[in-house]
Amino acid sequence: MQKLVFKPGLSITEFIDWDVMKGALRLDLLTSMKKHIRKYFTHPRICQLLEFPVLFLGALPENTPALYSLMNYSDIVGGTWYPKGGMYSVVEGMYKLAIEKGVTFQFNENVNRIEIQSNAAKKVHTDTGVYEADAVIGGADYQFIESKLLPASHQSYSPEYWEKRLMAPSCLLYYVGLNKRLKSVLHHMLFFDVPFDKHAIEIYTTKEWPTQPLFYVSASSVTDPTVAPEGSENLVFLIPVAAGLSDDTEAVRKKYFDLIVDRFEKHIGESVRDSIIYQKSFAYTDFVKDYNSFKGNAYGLANTLMQTAIFRPSCKSKKVDNLFYTGQLTVPGPGVPPSLISGEIVAGEVLKMLQY
Repeated sequence: MQKLVFKPGLSITEFIDWDVMKGALRLDLLTSMKKHIRKYFTHPRICQLLEFPVLFLGALPENTPALYSLMNYSDIVGGTWYPKGGMYSVVEGMYKLAIEKGVTFQFNENVNRIEIQSNAAKKVHTDTGVYEADAVIGGADYQFIESKLLPASHQSYSPEYWEKRLMAPSCLLYYVGLNKRLKSVLHHMLFFDVPFDKHAIEIYTTKEWPTQPLFYVSASSVTDPTVAPEGSENLVFLIPVAAGLSDDTEAVRKKYFDLIVDRFEKHIGESVRDSIIYQKSFAYTDFVKDYNSFKGNAYGLANTLMQTAIFRPSCKSKKVDNLFYTGQLTVPGPGVPPSLISGEIVAGEVLKMLQY
C-alpha cells in the first residue's frame, strides 16, 4: 500500500523501485482477477463472492488486473469498519479538524470558472465572489472542472479522450425508512440469488439496464441505534448499473424497487412494503445534477491496467502550473479510502510546489 498506492503517478520513474516491482509480481499484476481467484478456489459460489467487488471496479473479472485482490484482502483480513453516526460523521470529523487548523469554508457557491494568467490559476470565480489563489485543488468531478471551468487552451484532456475512457458503474440507490425493526437482517447483505455473469455483462458489455440484478442492502440501524428512531429501521438498497444510462425515469426506478423488494422480502421472510414511512431514490440524473458527474458515474474510471497509476488522469494539470486534482477520476482510484488518499498525495505535491 505504502509503496504503490501513495504515489502521485506523475512519472514512470516513480515505479522504478525493486520493492514495488517485486510486490507487483507477487500480486500477479499481469494476470486477471478471474484466473488469480481460480488458482486458489474452485467452488463456484466462493469464486462468485470473491469476484463481486470487481463489479464496482469497471471491468469484468477476466479484464481486471489481479492487483485488485487487495480489495478482498482488505475486507477479509482487515475487516469492515463502521463510523458511529454513519459515513457523514467522517466528513464532520474532517471539517471539525480543518476548522481547528484555521481553514475557512465558503458554502453554497457554484464555481463558474478558473481564471488563468501566465499558465497559472490566479483566481476562482463563483456566482457570488472571486477568490485569489496560490494553488487550486479541484475536488469536484475532474472532467467537469476541465471542460466547464477552464478555457480550452488550458485543458489537459480533449473531449475525445474522455469519451474513450472506460467507466466504472453508476448505481441505482434507494433510501428507505421503516416504522418497525426487522428480525433477520444483518448490517451488510449481498444478494447472489441470480447469475453474476449476466448482470456483469449488462453493466460492461451491452451497457443496459439489468434483467435480474444482483444488489446490496445496508441496514446500518442493526449496528448503530443513532441512525434511526427507536423501533425503526434504516435501509439502503444499491444496484450497480452501467454508467451513462440516461433513460433514468421514475417508471424505471419503481420497476427495480419492486423487483428487489420482492426478493428481499422472500429471503428475509418478513414484509417490508407495508412498513415504509420514507423512501427516496438516487440514480443517473441525480449524480449529474448534484455532482456534475461525468456520464452519471458513481465509481469513477474502470480500474483496468491501462487506467491504473500513470495511465489515469494526472493529479497535476499538464497545462496549469498550480492546478491539482483529487477524487475518484485521478490516482489512486475510486472509493472512499483511495479518494481520501488522493487528497493526501496532492497535499504533498502542493507543499513541494510552494516549497514548504
